[in-house]
Amino acid sequence: MNPTTAHADASTRPRLRTPLKLHWHADMHSCELVQTHGSIELNRSAGEILARCDGTRELDDIIGELEVRFGMTGLTADVYRFVDQARRLGWLD
Repeated sequence: MNPTTAHADASTRPRLRTPLKLHWHADMHSCELVQTHGSIELNRSAGEILARCDGTRELDDIIGELEVRFGMTGLTADVYRFVDQARRLGWLD
């Protein structure tokens, strides 16, 4: 999938689906996506993306925040792919 295709499919303001919640571990290197029937262990990258999916930020703004926070560029394609997958899994509206 290329970034253009992913961008066309992704909601411009993704939101973590209710009643899902993120719970960060004390070391802040990983978190859990807590669901009514259990939880899913996520790496820090996934947690950082989902933590910003609150319905108030444009996807491009989320990417910009992540690039600044981690001093990286070129995250667009990876973030679009993750958001697309998270939507398919029912994590995002």
